[in-house]
Amino acid sequence: MRLNPVTHPGEFSDSLGSPHGQVGRVDRMLDGLAHLCIIAAGVLLVYLIASFGWLVFGRYVLNDTPTWVEQSALLCVVYITCLGAAAGVRQGTHLSIEMVREAVPAIPRLVMLHLADVFVVLFGAFMCWQGGLMMLDNLDRPIPMIGLSESWRAAPLVVCGVLMVLFSLANILRRGLSSDHATATDSKEEQ
Repeated sequence: MRLNPVTHPGEFSDSLGSPHGQVGRVDRMLDGLAHLCIIAAGVLLVYLIASFGWLVFGRYVLNDTPTWVEQSALLCVVYITCLGAAAGVRQGTHLSIEMVREAVPAIPRLVMLHLADVFVVLFGAFMCWQGGLMMLDNLDRPIPMIGLSESWRAAPLVVCGVLMVLFSLANILRRGLSSDHATATDSKEEQ
């Protein structure tokens, strides 16, 4: 039995079963965390649409524009973007050029996948670090019209960075265990 080294979330625990049961549970937990990110982003998107509806109603019907909508919308967009980006890393839904990667043999393809995940780990760590610095620098500055600290704008960078690192490391681990299991299965079949 030969396993494809390119696995997607959820495939690892289903295709390998009991030999890696603990990893399968972690995999399902990470899938749940990514799903939670999508749900939170969806709720914020609904809030964003409703608040803009209130803005239009207030401006043109009541002739009293709610001033808080613009700033809360900007805050929501940052959270929606960062949560969606982190979930995209877990689900493998980001834009990628697969033509070259799929044209090469399995070993270089696996190297390319690992290399891409390493770059995402580095980028996520950098984003977390810089977002943390921005949070600390802006603790005392309020966001106009809504009064929250400006640190709330940088918080999603930290959360997204941590999740991107976690999800990318899980992708690397899953592929490594998949190829180990494939090698072990191939040697059993040869005997």
